[in-house]
Amino acid sequence: MSAQSAPAFGWRTPLVVILAGCTIALLNFGVRSGFGLFMEPISAANGWGREVFAFAIGVQTVLWGFGQPFAGAFADRYGSGRVLAVGAVFYAIGVALTSVSSSPGLLTLTTGMLVGIGLAGTSFTVALAAIARMVSPERRSWALGLGTAAGSLGQFLMVPLGQAFIAAYGWAFALVLLSLFALAIVPLSTALAGKTPETAGPKQSMGEALKEAGGERSYWLLIAGFFVCGFHVSFIQTHLPAYVVDRGLDPRTGAWALALVGLANVIGSYTAGVLGGKHSKKYMLSFIYFARAIVITVFVLMPMTQTSVLIFAFFMGLLWLSTVPLTSGLVAQIFGPRYMATLFGIVFFSHQVGGFLGVWLGGRLFDLTGSYDIVWWISAALGIFSAIVHYPIDERPLVRAAPASA
Repeated sequence: MSAQSAPAFGWRTPLVVILAGCTIALLNFGVRSGFGLFMEPISAANGWGREVFAFAIGVQTVLWGFGQPFAGAFADRYGSGRVLAVGAVFYAIGVALTSVSSSPGLLTLTTGMLVGIGLAGTSFTVALAAIARMVSPERRSWALGLGTAAGSLGQFLMVPLGQAFIAAYGWAFALVLLSLFALAIVPLSTALAGKTPETAGPKQSMGEALKEAGGERSYWLLIAGFFVCGFHVSFIQTHLPAYVVDRGLDPRTGAWALALVGLANVIGSYTAGVLGGKHSKKYMLSFIYFARAIVITVFVLMPMTQTSVLIFAFFMGLLWLSTVPLTSGLVAQIFGPRYMATLFGIVFFSHQVGGFLGVWLGGRLFDLTGSYDIVWWISAALGIFSAIVHYPIDERPLVRAAPASA
């Protein structure tokens, strides 16, 4: 039975699934995107260096990535609804308890571990897999781009809201308010409940799918390339607000810069999803990563002004998560959508390992040198590396000589 003709589960029509999935992506990524706003006030309130907060975010990033393949496997087998609901509870508790985390250990437990587990369960990758299986292959790239764009819209909306909460109520109560948005994922998860029908093609067990993907060079190249995306996104998202304050600019500049990244990425992600259905995804990925290297280099070399920060944010935003519909689309295109949540979850783990290194290294090197310059240049070099590794990927769907054993 094709994805296009898959029956709806009562009121859970493809449109309802897409809308619910997009809203979940908006909340999941929107709340998470504002964590950079809290690094300076939490560190100052507790008398910590920036490495403490950065390490907690790094743990969060790794657990988010480590848990993603498991969340994806559970969603592939039983449906996304349960995974999303449980993840939302962890997410909300972790965000709320961050407000009372007065020691590095507690911060690592709440901001790091609880939020990290919650993010894995509510990740847009779980929602994207459900969306991908409810639309036809011809519209899959578009749908993935739409879901990713929704996450970016969350960044645009939630970061300024988080800054407004901090200004009005203080950083501690602002976290409690944001936790309520994470909790709102629970009722939305019901729209993605139920096991999505399998698509046509050879039947595979999950173990066979993993073995097949592990034997493909293109899969490993995707894993290597997506590592760089995580490094870029986590470093900039966490450290840019503090970076602009260090350079003498108003804290609101950093908040609006992150919001502008989110707004521009609505355009970039949706455009990448549309173009990914018509053109080579691997070549588009190479272009995006090379363009990131250029944008970062120009930003570092330009004089620091509010205008230069916002220009950087806009262009980086166009390239921000535009990699997601292309990378996840390649996984579905090469291996099929049946185990997409699991296979893309593993690729996403690499993204989060890169994210851990980006956010932690930013804090570590800042505490050692008083500057982020080294990490900016590492980011530019990694962009060139990722542009190169995507080029030899074989985009053709795998041709299986015979159905795998059940």
